[in-house]
Amino acid sequence: MRFKGICHVEFSVVNYEESIKFYDRMFGWLGYNSFWTMNLGYCSTYYVARYPFPHSYIGIQPAEKGTILNSQEHSTGIHHIALWAKNKKEVNYFHKNFLLKENVTVTDTPAEYPIYAPGYYAVFFTDPTGIRWELAHLPSIPMPWSILKTMKALKQKGKTNITKEMIRSLPSKHDMSKT
Repeated sequence: MRFKGICHVEFSVVNYEESIKFYDRMFGWLGYNSFWTMNLGYCSTYYVARYPFPHSYIGIQPAEKGTILNSQEHSTGIHHIALWAKNKKEVNYFHKNFLLKENVTVTDTPAEYPIYAPGYYAVFFTDPTGIRWELAHLPSIPMPWSILKTMKALKQKGKTNITKEMIRSLPSKHDMSKT
């Protein structure tokens, strides 16, 4: 079983300098650190939440070609990336005191999304390149009424055997070595 999830992810952006200004402000506001900004034949700037002991990090580098993305088109590639929020207050505070003040395009204002998970609360926004981001809070232990709200939302979508549809088995190394 894996102890950690994603090591890192890198995004290529249309206007590197403008994007770095945006990401410096956004990640700085959220308490991240930048631990690498060097040009070693290519430019890349990295941001991490738990410096100097990173769990995972996010890299930004200049695109060699391309245009502004439109996440509403659901084109091939990443649809959005979600960052963890400590609680609902942080989501609301980030929306009011960073996104709105910085004139960032907010695609979905802070709201509860019971269809995703019990107690799921998030705000969605885009960066200067059109990459869609989310700041989300998911409680470690959801309240009973949140669980009921999620079950109701899923039933309204026609989902009746929720556990079976949500969790599926993946083939293990052992399973795959048998073939």
